Amino acid sequence: MPSDALKAIVLAAGKDAGSLLTKHLGDRTIVECVLANLSQIVPPGEIYLVTAGGQAPLANGYHHVVQESPLGTGHAVLQAAHALRDYRGNLLILYGDTPLVRSGSLLGLLNRHRLRQAHLTLLTAVADRPLPYGRIIRDAAGHIMDIIEEKEASADVRGIRELNVGAYVVEAGVLFHALERQNRLTDCVHALIRSGLRVESYRIYDQDEVQGINSAEDLARAEFIVEKRLFRPRRQEEQNLVTFGTGGWRAVIGEGFTMHNVRRLSQALANEITRQGQESRGVVIGYDRRFLSRQAAEASAEVFAGNNVSAVLLTEDAPTPLITYATSIRGSAYGLAFTASHNPPEWNGLKVFRGDGSLLLDHETRAIEIETNSLTPHQVIKLELDIGLEAGIIQPGDFTNQYVDAVEALIDLEAIRKAGLKVMVDPMYGVGQLTLGTVLTEARCRVSFIHERHNPLFGGRSPAPNQEALRLLASHMREGVYDIGLAMDGDADRIAIVDERGEYIPVNDILLLLYWYLHEMRGERGGVARNLSTTHLLDRLAHNLGEECYEVPVGFKHIVSTMQEHQALLGGESSGGLTIRGHILGKDGIFAAALIVEMLACTGQKVSGLRKTVYGITGRLYALEESLPATPEMRVAVPRRLKEMPAGRIGQYPVLRVSQMDGTKLYLENDNWALVRFSGTEPVLRLAVEADSEQKATELVDWLRQFVRA
Repeated sequence: MPSDALKAIVLAAGKDAGSLLTKHLGDRTIVECVLANLSQIVPPGEIYLVTAGGQAPLANGYHHVVQESPLGTGHAVLQAAHALRDYRGNLLILYGDTPLVRSGSLLGLLNRHRLRQAHLTLLTAVADRPLPYGRIIRDAAGHIMDIIEEKEASADVRGIRELNVGAYVVEAGVLFHALERQNRLTDCVHALIRSGLRVESYRIYDQDEVQGINSAEDLARAEFIVEKRLFRPRRQEEQNLVTFGTGGWRAVIGEGFTMHNVRRLSQALANEITRQGQESRGVVIGYDRRFLSRQAAEASAEVFAGNNVSAVLLTEDAPTPLITYATSIRGSAYGLAFTASHNPPEWNGLKVFRGDGSLLLDHETRAIEIETNSLTPHQVIKLELDIGLEAGIIQPGDFTNQYVDAVEALIDLEAIRKAGLKVMVDPMYGVGQLTLGTVLTEARCRVSFIHERHNPLFGGRSPAPNQEALRLLASHMREGVYDIGLAMDGDADRIAIVDERGEYIPVNDILLLLYWYLHEMRGERGGVARNLSTTHLLDRLAHNLGEECYEVPVGFKHIVSTMQEHQALLGGESSGGLTIRGHILGKDGIFAAALIVEMLACTGQKVSGLRKTVYGITGRLYALEESLPATPEMRVAVPRRLKEMPAGRIGQYPVLRVSQMDGTKLYLENDNWALVRFSGTEPVLRLAVEADSEQKATELVDWLRQFVRA
């Protein structure tokens, strides 16, 4: 048998054996967690599970070995000796109460054992908290000399931070020969170290892996660790998983966003189209200016073509709302926009739309995720791009003129032409320049652009149109004589504005102005839909106008579905997305910008004057937002802390009610509120408040910040 042959023994026959086989850590028992990690390296048929007498054997193909009497860990290992009597390879030995040791650490242990050609290799860890493990004793050259158990250690030895975790790789013949003279496995390890054999170690640095489970307190701590690991920023990417957030799939380029995952995701979508018999409807595929967006779109088109699904591939980078529009007018099975929207330049991703142009709903994305992540490269079917184009199963497409016509049909171009407005536009190196520029030029506006050239790094910052990012636009507005400054994010589905004085106008105010304008100046009727992090001044305005305001979770798909259900006039969110009834079922920064220009032209007022008019109806509330990096620990601890929080007060202010619809939202008196929620698109924790004064808003954010960091 080759020297790199491997079998494993898991010891689950100690005094707490019953709890290891019955108590759960997540959706598995403790031992099942150990076996699940181990099975990623060693096939179940090569794993020997040692349990105490009377314990029912586990299924799943593991060898079940019984230790009838509790005569020590060495004796437990010997129970597998008969089954392994002809085996001459390596044995990996684990304890059944250490379910948090990662499969990657076991792989590192095995790799080091093989490369160093060792007889015995130990798994060790460096810990900064006291744990009941043996201390690793090394000589001046760093070689392992001994392991001293904690109960036998002097105070100096207890100060050693390197611990014996209790996982070993050892040659089977060497181990079984030594065990004939030792009852305890640790005594056997001592003997092997002292016998002059080649002993090596592999060190782990994640202290969470060292956590054993021997008490209720240990189990609670382990449960916390398991939950925390689920939110490691790169965990899903390292495991090559595709996951959807509130705005589609997004991942770091080269980590989660790879051509392999693009093809798997496209195959899963093609499979669903085939199951539904919708091949003839085809797909529309577009992309923005990000690095690899065009290449990803081409790779996706090849997969759809390989599955006999026709694909329209846009010929140039395009705004997401244009792709949404094209999907809708064609009635395609899906629309795909390769973009990461406003995320930093090292990210890319995909937004998937249904045939009506709306984003996929949560249950649909979950099904696509599951199928995508189950696919192997051999299950992806593709047809080379040049062959697909020649055969016509892939067709080049350009919907720019049709989309511009659709926007202009909803805008009073003649009124804008008469106004002779001067406009400054910042597309933030994104894809909004051509379409918005065409609309404004045809409306006879004097248009100037900044940041219009193609730059996949977006000038070294996220293409998010926030106040900090629009400082240059604000500076131009103050220095020039412009009526309005317009900005869009990288894929042009979000809007921001700077007024004639160079003041950044919060998106909450944009929604107020447009809802008032549509209702009072255009004479259109209907309620308004907003997400729960958007201003409650919309509620006040809607009430004053005799309409309803509908609150929904974050995610524009929720806004769209509510607009459809209630025939709402406007839907929007504080992050910059909005649409109106009769337009596309998605955010549209191009249309929103054109509508704002129309509002100025038809009212003859500046933004500053319009804000005073609307504030005269609604009064004032002051919004404040803050984003904190979301560590894995926070992902677990913050929701627990919020559930345990007394619901009566936030600081000195009484809480009227609490909602867990999306994160935790605390409703206070006079339309004041505070919200804590984790972003669905970035690894951050959002804190958002709205209050009667700026001082009160600051107090609420300070309280939230201290609370979530406690």
